[in-house]
Amino acid sequence: MITRVLLVDDHKIMRDGIRAILKLDEDFQVIGESDNGTEAVALTRKLRPDIVLMDIGLPGLNGIEATAEILRYQPDIRVAILSMYDDEHSVVSAIRSGARAFVLKRASDNDLLDALRTVAKGGSYLSPQVSDRLLTRIQKGDLDAKPLPSALEGLSPRELQVLRLVAEGKTSKEIAVMLALGLQTVRSYRKTMMKKLAVNNVAGLTQLALAAGLTKLPGPPAREQMLSASAVGGE
Repeated sequence: MITRVLLVDDHKIMRDGIRAILKLDEDFQVIGESDNGTEAVALTRKLRPDIVLMDIGLPGLNGIEATAEILRYQPDIRVAILSMYDDEHSVVSAIRSGARAFVLKRASDNDLLDALRTVAKGGSYLSPQVSDRLLTRIQKGDLDAKPLPSALEGLSPRELQVLRLVAEGKTSKEIAVMLALGLQTVRSYRKTMMKKLAVNNVAGLTQLALAAGLTKLPGPPAREQMLSASAVGGE
């Protein structure tokens, strides 16, 4: 039986390479592609692939958030993360979001195919380098899953999504489109977060998100634009 795959990566050259690899194997068929997390969620609902091969570093919704969003409504779909990052936080976050595999981008073609075959059969897969590091850290008892700062512990997963996007300078209208929410719902989330976090404006939310490591400031021009938007409310 052919396994239908949706490719999600913001680099076209990466998608082209993966598509070429899968095209040579009769077990897989690429049925769609996306370069961002929001579109990936929508395409998954429309195309219903067997496996979503997902990058982490995506614009808008990142791969971890997109994975959680996909599985929230389609728990039968399997997500395999393909990432250049091999740190414990990325791996643990991916697993917690529901991903069934974590494959490094430096893995061989055969390793990628093995991972997809394993996931297609209902199993789980970690790149050997990742599993070795996790095992060593667990045995030492010092695995750092980087819990949220106490100030953000009271926020729901959806509120954390909204908070990160607010901190990245997205307006309420943009967030509503990205998360498929109503505009008033997004505004309600913002007001609720301000009350929970005891801040009075979007700039305060942005500072907390940055301090918590939910996002990072971009380069100087984008930073000035983002902080300017935050200061006026980012609507």
